[in-house]
Amino acid sequence: MKNIYFLSDAHLGSRAIAHGRTQERRLVNFLDSIKHNAAAVYLLGDMFDFWYEFKLVVPKGYTRFLGKISELTDMGVEVHFFIGNHDIWCGDYLEKECGVTIHRQPLTCEIYGKEFFLAHGDGLGDGDRKFKLLRSMFHSTTLQRLFSTLHPRWSVELGLEWAKHSRMKREGGKEPEYMGENKEPLVLFTKEYLRSHPDINYFIYGHRHIMFDLMLSRTSRMLILGDWIQDFSYAVFDGENMFLEQFIEGESQYS
Repeated sequence: MKNIYFLSDAHLGSRAIAHGRTQERRLVNFLDSIKHNAAAVYLLGDMFDFWYEFKLVVPKGYTRFLGKISELTDMGVEVHFFIGNHDIWCGDYLEKECGVTIHRQPLTCEIYGKEFFLAHGDGLGDGDRKFKLLRSMFHSTTLQRLFSTLHPRWSVELGLEWAKHSRMKREGGKEPEYMGENKEPLVLFTKEYLRSHPDINYFIYGHRHIMFDLMLSRTSRMLILGDWIQDFSYAVFDGENMFLEQFIEGESQYS
């Protein structure tokens, strides 16, 4: 039985990450290390810091990462790509050219006999009105059409600079620390959702950039995957056990 891998939040191309090329190589090295032992890889959002597809144009760069996920799908490994709040604007390029399966909404699925709820995590349980407004604007097809009328020279530049500003306005350029079970939006959402969906065994999210593992009940568990900026973290499910790990090149126990 081959493993199932989950990771998120690489924010490739971010102008706020000084070690961007090294970061991409490390991600590619990880994917290369698991390719023979993986049945599926779930990329749970914000793999790009900004990604916007035009009809005949996609952002430059990311060739090592795109080549590696194409290699995985060519080998028969399922690669599932969830849009996040930084790479909402995916068209069909990644599906047609790289062979991935795009998910635009949270996914409930069965893996090796266990029930999974998978999502990037943005908008789940978060009551911040400003964030909700921005999220609704970014998902608006009308606004997306208007944005598409801009030349990529300006629109992609605008997107990358906006994403940089969004990160740098936080203290130290990092996400807030874990706020506790009674305040963390994803925890509050998950506990409420579990009441009406008690058969779900694993809730797995990205978005928050923290490594987090919580037993919700005897049969249910919640994980937040960390990121590929500081943590270089991932979850791996072998059909029986789930592990939340960090990738150290040449030392990954589960690769």
